[in-house]
Amino acid sequence: MSSVLYEIQAGVAIITLNRPDKLNSFNREMALHLQGRLDECKSDEVRVVFITGAGKGFSAGQDLAEVVDPNGPGMAKILCEHYNPIILRIRQLEKPVVAAVNGVAAGAGANIALCCDIVVAAASASFIQAFSKIGLIPDSGGTFFLPRLIGWQKASALMLLGEKVSATEAETLGMVYKVFEDHQFNEAVTSIASTLAKMPTRGLAYTKQALQNSFTNNLGQQLETEDKLQQLAGATLDFKEGIQAFLEKRSPVFTGK
Repeated sequence: MSSVLYEIQAGVAIITLNRPDKLNSFNREMALHLQGRLDECKSDEVRVVFITGAGKGFSAGQDLAEVVDPNGPGMAKILCEHYNPIILRIRQLEKPVVAAVNGVAAGAGANIALCCDIVVAAASASFIQAFSKIGLIPDSGGTFFLPRLIGWQKASALMLLGEKVSATEAETLGMVYKVFEDHQFNEAVTSIASTLAKMPTRGLAYTKQALQNSFTNNLGQQLETEDKLQQLAGATLDFKEGIQAFLEKRSPVFTGK
């Protein structure tokens, strides 16, 4: 059985982390497999990506058995060859990526979720920056994304104390977009993904790029970025369809072009 399941349904690429007996903790095979699947999502057939976990967890982070294995890849390779490429692929993918957190998201598993464009969680899900419990620092972009999501003070405390955050608290803090009751979760995630798959894909990609640039731009630079990207968005077929549909008082049919 593959450690990462992949299927495309009506423009939605569904990536499922699939080591449920290990709470979908990452080993080298799963990390490299996920990178490959994210590369496949560049296909024009895909208009939105969502990542979830099999079984009771989203991902418990790194499989520590691999870390202590004398024949394992070692810490440097785990970061540089496993997690960092995953984070960069998600941020550079010119499509929205939704993290559907169905259970515990710990360590690198939590930070992979938090780097996605939209994070939704089941009510029973939880998040934990577990690194301090074993003497490590948060990686996989955690020290970059979490302070920007919830502020320096809260992020610092969660990382230093390693406290578990419930899905409800995560929503209150601004870590996640929405929380859904467990019995509604799959339907809600499917609805969000389906909605995004029918939207103007290029415009969404430019919005993602503008937000990404805002991390480092000053105001003047960001206004220039908006101007540049708006010109590109205005040249898309979906923009023309959106205007025409508005004038004709009908629902637009976007093609992602």
